[in-house]
Amino acid sequence: MDGILAVWKPAGWTSHDVVAKARRLLRTRRIGHAGTLDPDVTGVLPLCIGRSTRVVEYMQQQPKSYQAVLQFGIATDTEDLSGNVTQDAGPIQLSLDQISQALSSFTGEIEQTPPMYSAVKINGKRLYELAREGKVVERKPRKVTIYETAMLSAELEQPYPQITFSVTCSSGTYIRTLCVDLGKALGVPAAMAKLTRTSSAGFKEQDCLTLEEIEQLQEQGTIEGRLLPADRALAHMPAFTVDPVSADRLLKGQKVRLERLQPEPSELAVCRLYEGSGQFLGIFQVVPEEGIVKPVKVFS
Repeated sequence: MDGILAVWKPAGWTSHDVVAKARRLLRTRRIGHAGTLDPDVTGVLPLCIGRSTRVVEYMQQQPKSYQAVLQFGIATDTEDLSGNVTQDAGPIQLSLDQISQALSSFTGEIEQTPPMYSAVKINGKRLYELAREGKVVERKPRKVTIYETAMLSAELEQPYPQITFSVTCSSGTYIRTLCVDLGKALGVPAAMAKLTRTSSAGFKEQDCLTLEEIEQLQEQGTIEGRLLPADRALAHMPAFTVDPVSADRLLKGQKVRLERLQPEPSELAVCRLYEGSGQFLGIFQVVPEEGIVKPVKVFS
């Protein structure tokens, strides 16, 4: 079994739980996921199966999209509503214009301090382990990129106003922290109330199957027909084709001259290569100064 299975992760499951369930259902051990989701978060969780596990690292680097519900007036120790309330400033009054301006100010490269309840390691220990011990340690800010935000709806007449917004961001972005920082920009406490990942590595909800659907398809013996090809996750990479002789050499781990590629690349890049018939050969490195392309990950 080889390919990508896009799963719609349910609430209450860890990403590891989903992988373990898929291993039992599909009767295969070689499964990896592309991007951890917190237990309370639902949404797109691509699973790479068999040889497709080799593209996980490239999938994790790609932007992800979310839909978040933010609640103003309350702060918690986990930065979402699952935690203990550390500040209650309700009732809060905010205008839609104020919130929209603050949200738009977070577009571009920003700095985030990882929350204590996160999987970041400091001195060999994960932050959430320290947090459960009641410890708070200094964390260095990290640069992340917010590509796009959009206000979807707002409920501002209640004592604790809520907004729903979408965000497309780089890997490593904490939406919980974005919610908290948005509140700080408006001078009020805030926490994330709900989060759904709507896109990951180019896979969206319409590509996904629920765990129940996967189990049913496996019982019917038709699940392999729902696996997506590994190169579907590499659409962000430039693609080139080569002739059959060059394809054979590349599949054997050999280098070929750049003029063998169509169209001929001119810049240093990691790329996808295909044989003229459409067969996916793998991931390769273009080296213009040497006039060659060399294998990185070959899919024979």
